Amino acid sequence: MPSTTEDITHGLRRRPACISPKYFYDQHGSRLFEEITRLPEYYPTRTENAVMQQHAADIARAVGTGRTVVELGAGNCQKARALCRLVRPACFVGVDISADFLNAAVQGLREDFPGLDARALGGDMTQGVQLPGDIPRAGRLVFYPGSSIGNFDPPHALELLAHMRELVDDDGGLLIGIDLPKDVAVLEAAYDDAAGVTAAFNRNVLTHVNRLIGSDFDVEQWGHRAFFNQDASRIEMHLEALADSEVRWPGGGRRFDRGERIHTENSYKYPLPVFTAMLARAGFTQAQAWTDERGWFAVVHARP
Repeated sequence: MPSTTEDITHGLRRRPACISPKYFYDQHGSRLFEEITRLPEYYPTRTENAVMQQHAADIARAVGTGRTVVELGAGNCQKARALCRLVRPACFVGVDISADFLNAAVQGLREDFPGLDARALGGDMTQGVQLPGDIPRAGRLVFYPGSSIGNFDPPHALELLAHMRELVDDDGGLLIGIDLPKDVAVLEAAYDDAAGVTAAFNRNVLTHVNRLIGSDFDVEQWGHRAFFNQDASRIEMHLEALADSEVRWPGGGRRFDRGERIHTENSYKYPLPVFTAMLARAGFTQAQAWTDERGWFAVVHARP
């Protein structure tokens, strides 16, 4: 397994260069993402919340109560809070790469749900999640809201779904949010808001990378670019060099010409039948989906 420094520098040396979106989420990046979810242009969070509220009774019946909920990419645990009210789990484990941010969120969850065994597990889920040995296997529900599965290329998304299947026994399940294809103008506005919050979130990855590997990116020399790639059915986010620059880090560096880009994120938009077929290949052969009235977003409960 490569170290963080090796992972980042390998991506920066590629042509075109790339940085994994997992490095968005230092504390400041996590706070900026919270702000993004409240923007008028950013429909996924409020649409997913509306689906969960509208179909709450059906989702609760499908999932069942008293389970062990394992949320991947738990962040501020806001969606976990809504789910906990719905299915009253016996145990909750939040997993997130931003450990400090997660610890504070899980502490708030404990205060809101006295008696709930709530744990915080800092770690990179893309490297595999190892749960503590005392977390019950029976009746586990993996919770992965927010359409974050769309950040992974389809082969990697399939690998991650297969890992989720390994986390549950035959009596377990997965509750996952999926962003569906829609009008391009709606999609692009959601990733390039008028207030510039998403631009700040994208550029913050360079601040985080500077801290992680000792590089010297001048953040102000990079512009935010977001657009829909129709052929791949994905939003792409990039950082574009506004001037020629030489970026250095201990043991290396590279030149970026004006206009050259660093690819920072994809967000795939899956038609529901395509995604349920992917779930089946990962071992979740039974799937039930709920959507909003516009067909913009789906919440899927999948079982082995």
